[in-house]
Amino acid sequence: MNVRLEHLTKVFPGRDKKNTQVVAVSDFDFSIPDGLLIGLLGPSGCGKSTLLYMICGLENPSSGKVYFGEDDVTGIPAEERGVGLVFQNYALYPHLTVRQNITFPLENLTGEAKLTKAERMDKALQVAKLVQIEYLLDRKPGEMSGGQQQRVAIARALVKMPKVLLMDEPLSNLDARLRLQTREEIRRIQKATGITTIFVTHDQEEAMSISDLIVVMRDGVFQQMDKPQTVYDDPVNLFVARFLGTPAINVFEGHIEHSKLYIGDEAVMDRVSARDGKVYVGVRPEGFVPDSSGDLSMKLVGIEVMGRDTSVVSTHPDMTGVNVRAIISAENVIDRDSGTVRFNLKRGKTLIFDKDTEARIYYD
Repeated sequence: MNVRLEHLTKVFPGRDKKNTQVVAVSDFDFSIPDGLLIGLLGPSGCGKSTLLYMICGLENPSSGKVYFGEDDVTGIPAEERGVGLVFQNYALYPHLTVRQNITFPLENLTGEAKLTKAERMDKALQVAKLVQIEYLLDRKPGEMSGGQQQRVAIARALVKMPKVLLMDEPLSNLDARLRLQTREEIRRIQKATGITTIFVTHDQEEAMSISDLIVVMRDGVFQQMDKPQTVYDDPVNLFVARFLGTPAINVFEGHIEHSKLYIGDEAVMDRVSARDGKVYVGVRPEGFVPDSSGDLSMKLVGIEVMGRDTSVVSTHPDMTGVNVRAIISAENVIDRDSGTVRFNLKRGKTLIFDKDTEARIYYD
């Protein structure tokens, strides 16, 4: 089921003395293709959950429409939209067994959709096998780990085979190792069912690792939608560039003059086909090439060996962050006692942004 949003907006009334309105989601207008897993990504408070709740019907939009396929579902109640929703806190009934929690959405079906008890039990078993918790069906939530409870929540959302599966920060309550395992399971389950899935998270590593496409939001405003690697390699603005990537992109204040890119007094790149002026220069951590006669010099702070890679930490007077972090091959030898380190910059990993608007400046 493809999902289409047309100029979807949500405005909440203000609570200050001036009654200033809060725009949680502003003019979202894009389509989510059928059968894909979409990562809805952005910092806390950017409107991700509000957008999700408008898609499922728990929030009414201030304006705009929501379409499932060709059907306008904007005015249809949540229980009639055919969606499955997995909450951050699992929302399981503690007094019910796993089997009863899973079958609960099937209890109130009426008419042709009504199921016998045997049919409900069969569906519960099928979906429990899908999420690999069939051996837990007679336990109660308090007798299970957080990862197992999350699988129960997913099974409950899937048991009616929804048109769209919506997941609101489903991994935030799990420890690091369990998060990794569970996100891999979510990807497997989504592929097995083929259900269009929207996965809300503020964790860019989560979104990039399992999503077919990611949507980046900022302050309720759509920023960019594309394949995860494309958004990483080709961000449309400085916010998106900074938000994606671990370690984060290194940002310097620079300028373009006569087709050359400068950081400080050093020309770090030539043949830059952009107009002269002040810019931000973003260099991905993997975009530095150590060279004793390189174009960019920095003060060496430290070297961290991480197995196959080495992290070179340095500073520069024109950097915007605390430190500059370059990731290079461990085969490269850096003189720890030199006090300085020099690099050349990889052209494809060096991004330029307008100093005023922070929009991307593209160059050949």
